[in-house]
Amino acid sequence: MPWRCRLRFVCALLLASILASPLPVRAEAEGPLITVVRSASCECCRQWERHLEAAGFRINDQISDSIDPTQAYCHTASVAGYRIDGHVPAASVQRLLAERPDIRGLGVPGMPIGSPGMEMEGVEADPYVVVAIAHDGSTRVLERY
Repeated sequence: MPWRCRLRFVCALLLASILASPLPVRAEAEGPLITVVRSASCECCRQWERHLEAAGFRINDQISDSIDPTQAYCHTASVAGYRIDGHVPAASVQRLLAERPDIRGLGVPGMPIGSPGMEMEGVEADPYVVVAIAHDGSTRVLERY
């Protein structure tokens, strides 16, 4: 076999082995799976998802056209049978999952500046609350930030 043919053959084998080898995959988080339902255009919701990912949550991102912008929450989520409405800090969600209270879920009403996903460089954070949402829909303040 002439040397040019051998060189082409060796190159072809190398290319085939490179293409057949698995590509590196980013390590998946091993924490709880949280399903987030948001509008496609909501960047603050994506920022909140990144906040949760940094805390170890696995994200199931769902786009919906039925998010009502007049409600108190810009997105909703579910984790381990609980509902999470708005920009709830990951620490509050982790506390919820550790304590497992008999409630429907947690919420941060409105979109307070400084809550996870609503951070703004150079702008002081607003105080805000995380509320526990009872099964009957009533709320009580659980945490203050």
